Amino acid sequence: MAKNLKLKAARAQKDMTQAQLAQAVGATRQTINAIEKGEYNPTIRLCRAICRVLDKTLDELFWEEEE
Repeated sequence: MAKNLKLKAARAQKDMTQAQLAQAVGATRQTINAIEKGEYNPTIRLCRAICRVLDKTLDELFWEEEE
């Protein structure tokens, strides 16, 4: 699983820490960190919550680009 740099960039655009994003979506900071590092595959529910908070679509943050 690749690092999720798109998530990290979107979070930075909102000037949010991992802890702030985690609190906003009902997850732990460790979970957000693991998603960004590509070590954890979030549920669709968590993906959607993250997208709502960061004003992004699922495609923008989570779907891999087709080669």
